[in-house]
Amino acid sequence: MSDDFLTVIPTDPHWQPGKEAAERASAALSGMLPDSDARLGLRVQWHDGVEVIICGSNLEKISCPHCGSPCATDWWMDTVSEGYDQGFVSLMAAVPCCGVVTSLNELVYDWPMGFARFRIEVMYPGRSWLTDAELERLSEALMHPVRQILSHF
Repeated sequence: MSDDFLTVIPTDPHWQPGKEAAERASAALSGMLPDSDARLGLRVQWHDGVEVIICGSNLEKISCPHCGSPCATDWWMDTVSEGYDQGFVSLMAAVPCCGVVTSLNELVYDWPMGFARFRIEVMYPGRSWLTDAELERLSEALMHPVRQILSHF
């Protein structure tokens, strides 16, 4: 059996909302779900440190945000493993293609992925991507810009 997740995270990997803002955003996301079964899978999570939020088998490629060249999956996994071992104190890394130092959070992920200390996640959301208007509503509820990740495992 496979699992699908819709995850909303702040664009700043280190940022966390207060409880009231998280509750507003959770309620807003709940209203965007198609039915009560989907709402059962909604969870709000705070993490002590930065976590990597992956898209699972949806990932098609990772590219450099500066030169557009593809980044090897092995390089990415090694770099993320090293960052994880150090508690993601820094997300900065030199990309192998052009040597530019950039944040792992700013790499171009096809499908989107990211890093965060806070997330609102829905297991079996019963829907696909949130619209730009829905993302704006969630950003307003959190009082911080957000990005979304659709994961399949």
